[in-house]
Amino acid sequence: MTRWTERQAQTWFDAQGPQLGANFVPANAINMLAMWQADSFDTARIDLELGWAASLGMNRMRVFLHDLLWEQDAEGFLSRIDTYLGIAARHGIKTMLVLFDSCWNPLPKLGPQRPPIPGVHNSGWCQAPGAEALSDLDAHLPRLQAYVQGVVGRFAGDERVWTWDIWNEPDNPGGGMGFYDAVETPRKMASVERLLPLAFEWARKASPTQPLTSGVWLGEDWAPASTTLNTIQRIQLEQSDVTSFHDYSWPEKFEARVRQLQAWGRPLLCTEYMARGNGSTFDGSLPIAARHNVAMINWGFVDGLSQTKFPWDSWIRPYGHHPQPLWQWFHDVLHGDGKPYREREVELLRAFAAGKLVG
Repeated sequence: MTRWTERQAQTWFDAQGPQLGANFVPANAINMLAMWQADSFDTARIDLELGWAASLGMNRMRVFLHDLLWEQDAEGFLSRIDTYLGIAARHGIKTMLVLFDSCWNPLPKLGPQRPPIPGVHNSGWCQAPGAEALSDLDAHLPRLQAYVQGVVGRFAGDERVWTWDIWNEPDNPGGGMGFYDAVETPRKMASVERLLPLAFEWARKASPTQPLTSGVWLGEDWAPASTTLNTIQRIQLEQSDVTSFHDYSWPEKFEARVRQLQAWGRPLLCTEYMARGNGSTFDGSLPIAARHNVAMINWGFVDGLSQTKFPWDSWIRPYGHHPQPLWQWFHDVLHGDGKPYREREVELLRAFAAGKLVG
């Protein structure tokens, strides 16, 4: 199977209608391991939160998987993915499944996950694959291939799966404002450069009916003629069936990036945005996305153990010992009880989903 043509990609995109949603991990899970492991897989909470999402007009979710979950219990993991997809489908929601991720803790461990660090943004999130695999890639390639082809192969023709995100921010050095630098493998970027195209290849061999993508996030110029794109970004943009990207900046920069990426000739999916304190808001980004026909998936849905209502710099200045004013919420749309952070945001989301937001 080869990469989709531009026409195939546009035909697929045009059939979707407005595409709106969030990056989803239930509020009672600190990371994807807690979300998916059998002992902590909470269908009632997932059903509750996806019901809230549907009530806001959201019809898409982006959900992270992990290679260790496959290694732990492949059939059980696949069964739980199937269960999740069934719950989401009952709420009219299709899902982007993310296979790999380069962000945050490079030392993932199965089993009960530690509690969050008080007042710190996403303090329990973990990379997939972790530093152990990336430091000795040859030894781990067989199981990583089995994971990609096993998961994609199982759901390759499943209409409940919206898209496959091969790797989240593959060229991210880690995160945590340097917190994890001492335990990152120095081979990380070289291993990612090698593994990323292999992961695209493995996924394509499973013959999915859904498009493949991996979103660019780093740098200032993403146009095809750019001289600043790194090797990993080139792989992302040249291998993706549909173009995805992340943008947590002011509206004018968001629109500039959209225009750069339009030159690649493929539909656009913004798979991360909305960081209020950084200038990225529903008010600023959604009208631009409506004008340019961009699918929109914001970071964070319900305030919970991931603590992404706190800003990135909470790794340096934790908010745990002093209250955070409500107006300083960084990510997240709803409180833990389903109450919106801001009613105007709910109005904007519903208007976008209905195709009634004027750009």
